[in-house]
Amino acid sequence: MKTSFLKPDFNANIINISATLAEFLGCPNDKPTLPALEAELKKGYKNVVFLILDGLGSHPIAADLPETAFLRRNIRQTLTSVFPSTTTNATTTFLTNKYPMEHGWFGWSLYFEGLGQVVNLFPETDSFTWEPVEYGYVKKVLPTEPYFKRAKGKRAVSVVVPEFWHGDEENKHIFTTFEEMYGLIEEICKRAGEQFIYAYCPEPDSAMHRFGVSSAEARQVIGALNAGAERLCGRLSDTLFIVTADHGQIDVGENIELYRDRELLSLLEWPPYLEPRAAAFKVKKECKEKFTEMFARKYGNDFELVESEKLIRENYFGGYPGAEHGRFLGDFIAIGTTDKMLKLSPRSHDFKGHHTSLTREEMLVPLIYVGIG
Repeated sequence: MKTSFLKPDFNANIINISATLAEFLGCPNDKPTLPALEAELKKGYKNVVFLILDGLGSHPIAADLPETAFLRRNIRQTLTSVFPSTTTNATTTFLTNKYPMEHGWFGWSLYFEGLGQVVNLFPETDSFTWEPVEYGYVKKVLPTEPYFKRAKGKRAVSVVVPEFWHGDEENKHIFTTFEEMYGLIEEICKRAGEQFIYAYCPEPDSAMHRFGVSSAEARQVIGALNAGAERLCGRLSDTLFIVTADHGQIDVGENIELYRDRELLSLLEWPPYLEPRAAAFKVKKECKEKFTEMFARKYGNDFELVESEKLIRENYFGGYPGAEHGRFLGDFIAIGTTDKMLKLSPRSHDFKGHHTSLTREEMLVPLIYVGIG
């Protein structure tokens, strides 16, 4: 593995936020907690808000916010994301308090042998046709449950999410803009009784995908999110406001159309899948040596090809090496080492910003929290 890669540290990882919150809510928990956050939660705030700002990792914060900005100056700790460092994997980890190897939602798309299709997990569509697959199939094979459904005590639990959110949680509040999101959080915090709010915002990830991390457009969105958070905290009382990200992002230099490489694809059992900077390959048994040689020749300057079993064995996915979900990771994963990404199907988008690899820019995220008296 390249020394520039950053392995998930499951003692200083996004899952440890969920573990800490799970224990706070009286939910079952078998993961390490974060001592400093745990101590802050013991101060007895009426409201606890947990907000995930998609993509706002340590690198985008440093690139697009001044040191004096509200969110940046309240960073308490730097954590690692999961691998692949991507929303499907990370938000499922946040939601379930399970390692990737335990929940199996490793990336945007997985191959399901029962369907004979590469499936985009969140929308439940075929990756090549975008036609819907059997409704509910993904969650039947890979069931998920929010840890906070098992909360004990009198603290009310609410979820504040965009309209495309795939979960069916109770007390779900839908927003269309992040201004509405902040308004809903404020409204819930001002209710009588103790409140816990789990909130997810798809920005600034969306803006960075379209325009790049270093773009003026991304900087404007991140600045507005920062200003909205500061205004919200100025209107709240007796609240612990916790913010983090699922991953970071980098600017993309080139979108490589891997799906056009018929020579390489002819060596596979099924099409490549998973993520653009962490692509998984299931190779025909008799073709593994030829595949590794061909991939290194064609793409080795920009991607490191690693055996999936090696990554599992070295604990890049948490959980246990023999866990059944490992079968979804194929034989090899190509991990991005430069600023390039792989387009895995004709339906794949061209992006100016992306993530999913093991670089520091994609893997490091901030833990931000503010205690409001």
